[in-house]
Amino acid sequence: MNWKFWQKNTNAEPKKKKSKAREWTDAIIFAVVAATIIRVFFIEAYTIPSGSMERSLLVGDFLFVSKVNYGARIPMTPVAFPFAHHTMPLTGTKAFWDGVQWKYRRLPGLQDIKRNDVVVFNFPEGDTVALEAQDDNYYLMVKRMGRQQVHDNYSISYRPVDKRENFIKRCIAIAGDTVSMDAGLVTVNGKKTPLKDSGWFSYVVEFKSSDLNMSLFQDMGFKIAPSANPNVFQFDGTPAMVAELKKSDYVKSVTDLTSPKENVDPTVFPRDVNRKWNIDNFGPIIVPKKGWTVQLDSVSMPLYERSIRIYEGNKLEKVGNGWLINGKPATSYTFKMNYYWMMGDNRHNSADSRYWGFVPEDHIVGKALFIWMSFDGEGSWFSKIRWSRSLKASIN
Repeated sequence: MNWKFWQKNTNAEPKKKKSKAREWTDAIIFAVVAATIIRVFFIEAYTIPSGSMERSLLVGDFLFVSKVNYGARIPMTPVAFPFAHHTMPLTGTKAFWDGVQWKYRRLPGLQDIKRNDVVVFNFPEGDTVALEAQDDNYYLMVKRMGRQQVHDNYSISYRPVDKRENFIKRCIAIAGDTVSMDAGLVTVNGKKTPLKDSGWFSYVVEFKSSDLNMSLFQDMGFKIAPSANPNVFQFDGTPAMVAELKKSDYVKSVTDLTSPKENVDPTVFPRDVNRKWNIDNFGPIIVPKKGWTVQLDSVSMPLYERSIRIYEGNKLEKVGNGWLINGKPATSYTFKMNYYWMMGDNRHNSADSRYWGFVPEDHIVGKALFIWMSFDGEGSWFSKIRWSRSLKASIN
């Protein structure tokens, strides 16, 4: 035996044991780092806050969103408080520091976005927010009230792409598609695309008599609103539910509640006075595709100006009858990203692409996978659980 080696090791001081506080600190740091990696690159929990996707997704549904399917997006605002999206829960202050901004990059995914996918994305017009009215759209507020009044009466915040509000909608058209809507029926690339059976629409229902128990129809799943006529009601429901309703002997007529073409809505995208559109009648609109070149003129620019200026980061100026892009005269523009057209399944109660246009690919968060829990918000804690929706493996 080597005496010197043995003597050197027996004289070494024993390794100091970590304190309980140090062990807990190390465990917490590891858990936070591991959870952050999973949340950013693999899967994230999401809660449905509004009824815009009824009945595919209901208020109170908790679902998992996959970052892997479309490829995880590398954080664009890397300095942020863990688990907080854009606002600290107690203080209400910003949960991120936008002094460091990384370019948009995405890891390879398992698939491309397909039509009818249910997608989570950052709200495209969420770059500017009136903090006291966060449920409202800043740009529509400016249209209603004027910019000066909005800025005088509200605290204005600016958010980078990955810190904008999360929305969830159905992808109706992908990059390169032509989308339009006529009397509430969507057409994509010339093919009529009826609302899915899980989708929600509004109908005017006239009954033969006013002596009816409306709870019977509410039990069928309808949302019902009365009108001035005691025999007439607004029913919100799916096409399948309405087909069943029409079989009732009490029903005199059922009419789709769509906006006539002559009812122009100035808040509908692209908010152009020359386009007499509303939420049930618009288009056709070509959804921009990477590599697609559009001519810059008075017809196209209301549709694509924001995409060229804001989403793709160009300096765009109108000079006389022409345009300057980054200081150079231009008659056309070639897009650098793919875009998508997103709409809610609850067609008459959804803030979607009909109001704010295209969703750029750098705003895509992930694909909705499955519902792991659902609460209806009524009754005791246990009875609140919608057992039939919990652990629902597919989202139609």
